[in-house]
Amino acid sequence: MSPIEVGRKRITDQHWFIRLFEILPGALTYSILIGPVVLSMFVPVAVAYFIIAFDIFWMLRSFRLGFNLIRSFRRLGRAGKIDWNNRLLWLNDPNTYLEQTKTRMDVLAQSHQEVLRRVWWRNTPAREEYSRLSSDLVIQAELTLQERLLLKPDGIYNAVILATYNESMDILEPSIQALTAVDYPGKQIMLVIAYEERGGPETEANANDLIKRYGHHFAMAIAVKHPDGIVGEVRGKGGNITYAGREFTKEILARGIDPENVIITTFDSDHRASKNYFSYLTFVYCSNPNRVRKSFQPIPMFYNNIWDVPAPMRVIATGNTFWVLMETMRPHRLRNFAAHAQSLETLIATDYWSVTTIVEDGHQFWRTYFAYDGDHQVIPMFTGVYQDAVLAESYLKTFQAQFLQLRRWAWGATDIQFVVRNSITHPRIPWSNKLTKILLLIESHVTWATVPLVLLGVAWMPLYLNRSFSYQTLAHRLPEITSNINTLSSATIILTALISLISLPPRPARYGKGRTVFMFFQWVLLPITSIFFGAFAALNAQTRLMFGKYLEFYVTEKATKR
Repeated sequence: MSPIEVGRKRITDQHWFIRLFEILPGALTYSILIGPVVLSMFVPVAVAYFIIAFDIFWMLRSFRLGFNLIRSFRRLGRAGKIDWNNRLLWLNDPNTYLEQTKTRMDVLAQSHQEVLRRVWWRNTPAREEYSRLSSDLVIQAELTLQERLLLKPDGIYNAVILATYNESMDILEPSIQALTAVDYPGKQIMLVIAYEERGGPETEANANDLIKRYGHHFAMAIAVKHPDGIVGEVRGKGGNITYAGREFTKEILARGIDPENVIITTFDSDHRASKNYFSYLTFVYCSNPNRVRKSFQPIPMFYNNIWDVPAPMRVIATGNTFWVLMETMRPHRLRNFAAHAQSLETLIATDYWSVTTIVEDGHQFWRTYFAYDGDHQVIPMFTGVYQDAVLAESYLKTFQAQFLQLRRWAWGATDIQFVVRNSITHPRIPWSNKLTKILLLIESHVTWATVPLVLLGVAWMPLYLNRSFSYQTLAHRLPEITSNINTLSSATIILTALISLISLPPRPARYGKGRTVFMFFQWVLLPITSIFFGAFAALNAQTRLMFGKYLEFYVTEKATKR
């Protein structure tokens, strides 16, 4: 390091510097929440116009998010119809497949010339086939241009590190069974069950029993016990999967396998891969020349038990799924979340996952971003990894578990100080890039904690907190104006409700048709869940961070309904 770099690191490692950016998100959040209250006493007109402008801004933003949800949901449907195993064959000889596609398009154009020309407004089978071939042609042409940079899919291994603490076989076994049912060769899948020593003898017995009963389905299957109390680690998933990743790497190197040829996906105990997940992931990975510097993000679908959980949890679970779907349309904002995949070579370069944070998934994006001097991006994958919505033994425990889960996710605000510190010590990354990412990160956490409260709770403040302003027409019109704007915004809630009905898994026989109807009307709970489980959870996390009350990892309780 140069003297300048040493000086920068010395400053950024100071306790006061770290605490400054730990306090920042909470300070901004409380300023936004308290500001309208104080300013309503002195400049109520300005506050009134700010509230109107704020509501209009979020109305327009909700329209854009709704549009992105439609686009991403359509992509999810189209990707589900693609034969990804067939696309894997393209990688072996893209030129041959390119010529075959051109020939098939020419034949189709000649035999259905009139249909293709005159019935352009109809989605006929011939037109659908021609459109599909056109899309294939573009991809195959790109593959031919970079053929020497492609990896052959037959030499690729997909490894799954499945983390468990003390979950029962009712949770674990379906996840393993889903891996055996995917549309991808088992001889190219490796399974690592990463279990905690503190989970006890039953957890160890479950892990070893699953390896014994299902291990023959995979190219390799091992169970790795993460010792408790390793110095320098916080209790959490990061330490568990990192320990397992290091043990797995020893096995890979001993077998003489190139780490670039191994893709690792991290799963929780309740995660179940979709049938096309590995074939889709392998194609995207092998066809990307910069694959080692990418992360690959499937869509988390909290649908395993969606019919069984209470209505507020269904709204939250579906909303989380839809949020990631909408973020896929804004790749510059996309981060690792829950199940995600990276090359083993990438994980070796980043020293696997963080063992000092309880939110290792989103944090992994930043560790990779700085490890490669900003040359890192999350690639969205329009296929699902199915997960459990929060469900505990009772309603009260379910509500508590949901709040604690969201608070743990909101603890990602700790990334702000990490990103600022590393931005200062990584001069090779342009400041325009770093500053944009810092501002987006701060904005995401501050709006999480403030927007529901501001939209639903401040319109009345200038009217009741300033006596002289209460005599003005604007004071009495303000609640009406904001109510009308929020009513227009509610159109996106109706859209969300409709898409949620389309995307639901089949209704279990134990429930009647009335539950399907209720699945639509449950979305009236969205404002309530946004405040009590969203804003309050984020506010709690940021307040604790402000005062140095650091969170410990909390394993979300998982229960099944028999």
